Order: sequence, then structure tokens, then C-alpha cells
Amino acid sequence: MSPFLLTRTLPEDATDAALRADVLHGLTRTPKELPPKWFYDARGSELFEEITRLPEYYPTRAEREILIERAPAIASATGARTLVELGSGSSEKTRHLLDALPDLQSYVPVDVSESALTGAAKSLLAERPELQVHALIADFTRGLALPGTPGPRLVVFLGGTIGNLLPAERARFLRSVRALLDPGDALLLGTDLVKDEDVLVRAYDDAAGVTADFNKNVLRVLARELGADVDPDDFDHVALWDREEEWIEMRLRARSDLTVKIPELNLAVSFEQGEELRTEVSAKFRREGVGRELAAAGLELTEWWTDSAGRFALSLATAAT
Repeated sequence: MSPFLLTRTLPEDATDAALRADVLHGLTRTPKELPPKWFYDARGSELFEEITRLPEYYPTRAEREILIERAPAIASATGARTLVELGSGSSEKTRHLLDALPDLQSYVPVDVSESALTGAAKSLLAERPELQVHALIADFTRGLALPGTPGPRLVVFLGGTIGNLLPAERARFLRSVRALLDPGDALLLGTDLVKDEDVLVRAYDDAAGVTADFNKNVLRVLARELGADVDPDDFDHVALWDREEEWIEMRLRARSDLTVKIPELNLAVSFEQGEELRTEVSAKFRREGVGRELAAAGLELTEWWTDSAGRFALSLATAAT
């Protein structure tokens, strides 16, 4: 068997079709919104990597601290022989788990980006030639079928990315993960925690303006992929804490009345001065809430680890009996 297999579960044009559908739906509704996944072209990914190194942005450092300290406990609790990573990207943080799992045989990274999957696999196999890597080009939010790999399996969803899903979307996602789990399998979930409002807002509105540039990158994507005549300088970056929902919202606020024409969709979108386009929701969590959401999906919270400052959590869950 080859040490690297790549399976495409998405049509070649799936990304383009999804972008068109999201833009048509999101920019013709009130209030306007776009999913955060469209930040992440090559430039957006570079900007996000820069964000993770900013002093204001704590989640990446906090999660890495937990992974380094708790990887042996995670390995002991799961005995995983297969590691499945949803939204794997560069697979950088996953290395702490790969190093800690003594019985690991297979790694299944799941991402929509073929280039990210192949790049990460090449790097991992150079370090671990004995590892079997079966990468999936797939959208894990739309259901997933895993390849045949040895159990127990540990499914990981890191980075607090689950917070980008609205509550109903999270519920569907967690149910879909539960459907993947056989007896003995487990889910390792990263969640950013509720904390001081100023700390949260600064993490999404840094002094250097990197997050603002990242937020506006979605407009550059629209210009390049759909021919939108939009100028990022016509919008201000906004980051707000919603106390009731307990999530951060990133928005783009029009500086003046303007119209964005999108010829690829035969669409003209009008903005009034001060009108906002929501580009991201990033929910923050409490242990009790995570436990409730897992339980509603048929999962049982078995372990809960935080960084030393209590900013971020990794939780381990198994199929409820």
C-alpha cells in the first residue's frame, strides 16, 4: 500500500459553485453576510498565520500549550491507531499528537484544499515514513465518509473552528461526527472560552491591523473570482462582542453609499453608509455548554483540559451509551 493516498469527494468545481451560492444568498439577504471560509485563499492563509503570531491573538498559543502538556494523556485515554483531522490545513499542531500516539498507524487529514493536503502529507511522510496518510478532499460540514482504517480512531477538530458555526450548524456537525464514531472511537474538540470582553475584542482587532486586512481579504476574493468591482478601502473592519450570544462578530462597514457590481453573478449589491456585512461569528464557550451540545449529539464529555490561564479548552468525548 502506498504511504500516501488522496481521495477527492468534492467535484472539481465544488469550490467555485459554493462561492457563487454563498455570495448570491449572503449578499441578497438582510442583514448581509458571508461565511468565513472565503477568507482563506493563499493570501488569506498567510495573513491568518501572521495573526496567530500576534501578541493579542492567544488561541493558537493556548491550544498548543494544552497539546504539548496533555498529548500523553490524550494518547493514553484513546489508544488511537488512526487520527482523523477535520480542517487539517498544514497539520502543524497535529504533530504533537502524532508524536504522542505510540500505536498510530494511519492519519486521515480532511480539507477542501488539495494543495494544503499534499504539502502537509509530503512534510509528514519525510519525518514519519512508516505512517500511512489517506487524505480526503472534502467539506466536513456536509457529511463525511471515512476510509477503512484501523481503530480506535481519534477525530480531532482543533483551533476553536467550531465557534465559526452557528448553533444549529454546530448541532448538525456534532451529530455527523457522532455518526462516524464506532465503539472505542473519540472526538477531541478545541473550544475558545468566554473571557474578558477587552481581551476577546483585541484578539480580533489587533493594533497592527493584520486582522482588518484578513477580514477585507474576502473582498479581494470576490474581485478575483467573481469580477466584483469592490475596493477594500471602501469598508472599515469591525469586531464586536455580543454578550447575549457570547460570540465575537467580525463585520465590514461601508464608509459611504456604494454599489458593488458582481458581473459573474449578474448582481449589483447596494450598501448604505454604515451598513455592515457580517463575515464571521466566533462563538466562545463554557464547559457546561460544551457538555450540553455534545450530549445533544449523542456524545459524552469524558475529559476537559485548559491552558494554564484558562483561556482555551480541549475536550475529549466518546459515543454515549
